[in-house]
Amino acid sequence: MKGMHFVIEPSVLDCLGCGNCADVCPGNPKKGKALTMVPFAGDEEEAARWNYLVKNVKSKQDLVDIKSNVKNSQFAQPLFEFSGACSGCGETPYVKLISQLFGDREMIANATGCSSIYSASIPSTPYCKNDKGQGPAFDNSLFEDFCEFGMGMVLGNKKMKERINMLLNEAIAKDGTPAEFKTAAEEWIAGKDDAEASKAAAAKLKPLIAAGAEAGCEICKELKTLDHYLVKRSQWIIGGDGASYDIGYGGLDHVIASGEDVNILVLDTEVYSNTGGQSSKSTPLGAIAQFAAQGKRIRKKDLGLMATTYGYVYVAQIAMGADNAQCLKAIREAEAYPGPSLIIAYAPCINHGLKAKGGMGKSQAEEAKAVECGYWHLWRYNPELAEQGQNPFSLDSKEPDWSKFHDFLLGEVRYLSVKKAYPNEAEELFAEAERMAKLRYNSYIRKSKEDWSE
Repeated sequence: MKGMHFVIEPSVLDCLGCGNCADVCPGNPKKGKALTMVPFAGDEEEAARWNYLVKNVKSKQDLVDIKSNVKNSQFAQPLFEFSGACSGCGETPYVKLISQLFGDREMIANATGCSSIYSASIPSTPYCKNDKGQGPAFDNSLFEDFCEFGMGMVLGNKKMKERINMLLNEAIAKDGTPAEFKTAAEEWIAGKDDAEASKAAAAKLKPLIAAGAEAGCEICKELKTLDHYLVKRSQWIIGGDGASYDIGYGGLDHVIASGEDVNILVLDTEVYSNTGGQSSKSTPLGAIAQFAAQGKRIRKKDLGLMATTYGYVYVAQIAMGADNAQCLKAIREAEAYPGPSLIIAYAPCINHGLKAKGGMGKSQAEEAKAVECGYWHLWRYNPELAEQGQNPFSLDSKEPDWSKFHDFLLGEVRYLSVKKAYPNEAEELFAEAERMAKLRYNSYIRKSKEDWSE
């Protein structure tokens, strides 16, 4: 109602324990002030500006190489927008970046969890199309089978491409097939597994297939029903740490062991975020979570290092706020790698309870702090380097400043709560958490020094 103010009393909402306390937070028991909703009146002018820009300003991404560096990547139109995730969510920047790089040919198999909720809150979705009508194809499956679900997409797409390949070879073998069609068909067959080559070949083939179908060619008629498979798909399987480390781990392991060209993105919040903050195998030692009310007593599972033992899986650990160039490079390398890839992305969550001024508004800065103090490490494992006699493992983050580790823990409610509730045990737990982080870092140091020259 125009011109009116709406007030939510403090008793309406309970404190979320997010640590981002402010005077206007209706769930803040300390401040106890009401949240005044600002009326819409006066924003019509801003809405008009927005509508003008949406209608008249087009993407300039074709003017630059969007994959060459971080700056250029942000000229690309996000095909994931307005998600409705928690403010400052650490997960959505990764999903957005992938949509900017590969969204026009992206297929997504999403595990149930936060990422499936903010990606498919029917009847709306944050996934959208570019001005060519191209955009990501999204579907959602369960915790326990999201990787197998994505694998089904890969195999289905592979079968369709095999049909196209067979039909094009039939057309090439026919005497009456125009030379132009044969040349374009041969070009597609040679580059069908390369994104840019398949795009270029598809652009030439589609009008020729359409013309052939119009002229009554039976092969072209069948090809016309399959021409949306001509461009190489970018298959992404997206899930949280609960699905990837725990419930769906068997499927994840099965899929990376298959050798198929698939990309798995693990949004690692170190807790079951969507179902209330339960402990997962990704939850670090010392952190409080549901089912770990006194602080978890077992160290975090190293999913990435486990995956490197296959030898043919591309693996990376990233944190966008700590090193966005490394993040971009890892995502590009993973997508280009002709085999299974696994990217584990550190994602601050409202369940962490960031205590720094700005709370979840500083989630990218929290990622930087996590890497700086040694809580999280950046690295990549590229099997293609091993084939060249080089060490496939590269440790991308600098040596941590371990003196900041303890303060980093106390900057998050999930650790600070341990100190408040169990002061006699907290320091021992935090010291052990730091020791575990050092053990992990030292294992990465050893891998980075391995000799692969022979």
